[in-house]
Formats: sequence, structure tokens, C-alpha cells
Amino acid sequence: MTRLIADRVSLYFPYSGKPLDSQTAMAKVGGAIIKRNGRSYVRALHNVSFELNNGDRLGLVGHNGSGKSTLLKVLAGIYKPQEGRIITEGKVGNALNLSLGFRNEATGRRNIYIKGMIAGLSHREIDTLIPDIETFTELGPYLDQPFHTYSQGMRMRLGLAIATAFRYDILLLDEWIGAGDAAFRIKAAERTAELAEQSSILVLASHNPKIISKNCDRKITLEYGEISEDERIEPED
Repeated sequence: MTRLIADRVSLYFPYSGKPLDSQTAMAKVGGAIIKRNGRSYVRALHNVSFELNNGDRLGLVGHNGSGKSTLLKVLAGIYKPQEGRIITEGKVGNALNLSLGFRNEATGRRNIYIKGMIAGLSHREIDTLIPDIETFTELGPYLDQPFHTYSQGMRMRLGLAIATAFRYDILLLDEWIGAGDAAFRIKAAERTAELAEQSSILVLASHNPKIISKNCDRKITLEYGEISEDERIEPED
């Protein structure tokens, strides 16, 4: 049984700008700025609740700064909410920051092992993934060169290959991955779709309504860190 539950989750960041003239300030982007316990905070998330089970595909939509990426980071355990809780049953994986966790002095191949071990895989399990990662990146002999010698495009290729090589029960995505040149964008999109299909639960944040309707069966709209709409949608073929 795979489950993901957000139970009345709230998250606040300290605000260091000009003092507020009232209890709450709103902008077209970003979370609401509020006074709380005598101090000012950005209310990134407020009282967010939902439950996902096997087979659920949730799309997160909303304006810039509405809380989509922040919510994904809370679900991934990167941020800890000040209020509420996250309950997970199953292995959680994400492709929120493809460049996170690389060591510049290590080779590309060594970085695969480092990131694999961080993900909880054994050395033998990582061994089985190396050929597929090597083929997908098309880095050839550069896989045995130090990471700091890589171009931005090469780093992106390796990061994507690693992030999509591991299989997860719960997958968190911030936008559909499709960077690089035209040929590689096609490979990236196909690989991301495959990873999403193999995951029991998918949570996808995107500004693209077609991507949401194609890959999700439920949509939550966030506005200033709060859920303003929660609806079922019919995925497109």
C-alpha cells in the first residue's frame, strides 16, 4: 500500500522587508505576507490537506509563488512544516533539482554511485543501472572525467539520467523534464513519462495545462499558499 498524506500543512518564512501597514499584504506573485506573533512572515503554505493512494496522479497549478514548488519540497522532506504533518508510505523520489548532490572533484561515474547510495541503493544495485545511465547520457569517455569539467548541458544530462534511473513509489516532479537540444528533449520527455508511469503516486507541478491534463487525474489549484480548488480531471490520451 502506497500513501501520501498532507495533513493541515503550514509553512512560514521570515520576512525582512518594509514593515506591514496592515495584518496581511498580498502581491500578484508570491505568498501572502502576514503578521504572526508580533513578527512578519511570508505565508508559503497554509492549512494544505489532501490524501493520495495507489494510482493517483495529482497536478499542482497556480500563479508564480503560489506554493507549488514549496509544497513539493515539503512532500520530499526538504522543508519541515511549522504546522501539520506529512505521512508517507512508500519510497519517495523527486527530480526537483537535478544538480543537487554532485561532487565537483568526483568523476561522473563516481557521482552516480554517490547519488545512488544517498537514495538507499546498494553498490550492486547501482552497478546494474550504470549501463542504462551511460547510454542515456551519451557522455561516453567523459563519464570518467571530473564533474567540474562538464558543461552545463553535460551536467543536466547526467543529472536527468540519474534522477530517472531510480524507481520510486511516490514521484515528485516540478515541471515536466524536457531540457537540452531537440533530440535530447524527446528522450528526456519519454524517460520522464516512463518513470511517472512506473510510480504508484505522481505529484506534478506545472504551468502547462496540457501536461497536467495528459498526466494527471486530479488537480489542486494553490493561491497564496492555500488550496483554492480541488477537482477531478479526465486525463488526455
